[in-house]
Amino acid sequence: MDHGPAVELGQDHASDIKARLGLVLFVIYGLVYAGFVVINTLSPKTMSETIVLGLNLAVVYGFGLIVLAIIMGLVYNAVCTRYEKQLNTGETDSA
Repeated sequence: MDHGPAVELGQDHASDIKARLGLVLFVIYGLVYAGFVVINTLSPKTMSETIVLGLNLAVVYGFGLIVLAIIMGLVYNAVCTRYEKQLNTGETDSA
């Protein structure tokens, strides 16, 4: 029941791109979330207004934030995987 040796990881040539993308997505999500907070702070009654299918803005916006986070996570994963494959293939760094 022994496991094999740990995988040796080389240099990740895509790390700069992945970090930049992560920061961009974080800023976008932060701005959308800040909008939610601002509406709640400055006009809480607005959040109680019915928007669609009998749901108020608070519920729609809240679920929208959750869906946005999931979509951004999937986009981040897809883009990072593509760059990792493109930039890290065939390289054997001993560093």
